[in-house]
Amino acid sequence: MSIVSSYATPEAQEALKRQRRMASIASLVIAVLVVVLVAVLLAFLLLPSLRLEVAPLVAYSSEKQEEEVIDRPEVTPQVQRQPAAPSSALAKVIATSVPTPTAVPVPDTDTPEQSIEFGDGDDFGEGWGQGSGTGFGGGTSFFGVTSKAERIAYVIDYSASMRSGGREDLMREELTKSIDRIAPKTNYALIFFAGPAWVAGDEVDWTKGEATVIGKGRRKYEWKSPGTAHEWRQVGKKQPVEWLSATQGQLSKSRKTIKETRLVWGTRWDNPLEMALDMEPPPQVIYFMTDGAAKGSDSWAREIGAKAKNKGIKINCVAMMQPKAHDSMEDLAKRTDGHFTIVMQGGKRKKVR
Repeated sequence: MSIVSSYATPEAQEALKRQRRMASIASLVIAVLVVVLVAVLLAFLLLPSLRLEVAPLVAYSSEKQEEEVIDRPEVTPQVQRQPAAPSSALAKVIATSVPTPTAVPVPDTDTPEQSIEFGDGDDFGEGWGQGSGTGFGGGTSFFGVTSKAERIAYVIDYSASMRSGGREDLMREELTKSIDRIAPKTNYALIFFAGPAWVAGDEVDWTKGEATVIGKGRRKYEWKSPGTAHEWRQVGKKQPVEWLSATQGQLSKSRKTIKETRLVWGTRWDNPLEMALDMEPPPQVIYFMTDGAAKGSDSWAREIGAKAKNKGIKINCVAMMQPKAHDSMEDLAKRTDGHFTIVMQGGKRKKVR
């Protein structure tokens, strides 16, 4: 409580009171201004750190995939088209490059793989086109059995018994077709046999009980028989078999060899299969064709089957119009997880397994 001098006049006292009111109002205004100024300064300092981050917008747009026609170097009877995937599975993501604290899940989608089914009929037809695919880079087919592999060996019966029933012409025709279907990345080998066995294209000088194969570099490989068709054996060093590249020049030579090689006497098919198994690197698939039921076939199937299974070699067997050869050849195919096909009179074929 302020004390006013009793000696002051009433006018002086009133003036003093007004002066005090003005001073109080001025002080209040100054205090308010100071508070406002402090608030403004704080706002400039704090507001940038409190700025709201706006998450970038992620949008999805669906785009229909065009159907794709598979283009093959060799024309086949049917053209397989890849089915269009559902539009929801083919949605593409459009996103900004600005980082965002919000994670947007993008589902992984798998486009259905093209399915190529090879049919099996009772007659001859084109079932394989040239070209490379997933997995192995080559392959071919023989008597309706298709294989995808980079190394394929043929073990083919060129015995004199093939002359009967049209077997010879059918064998040469189908073997030539198989060679023509070989994909460019495939290595292959042609091994012919009767009593003796030899690499296709080699010279063979033979009599009823002896044969000389003249191979690469004019090296000679001797074969002998005690006089029977099924007891031929190689004398001395075994003949090695080399891989051939599927070039146009080499394929042309093979076609000529298939056509011109003459049939000879005897039938023993374990020796040529052993030659194929001894190749380096070993074949992945062997196409084996014979018309003969030779003495010892059952034991050959067991022994050859065990060796091939151990090396991971699949043997596809073809019995050419010879019912007596069925059991041992089916057993050999089964032991190596291969296929067994019977070719009947007139060229009709039946796939047993």
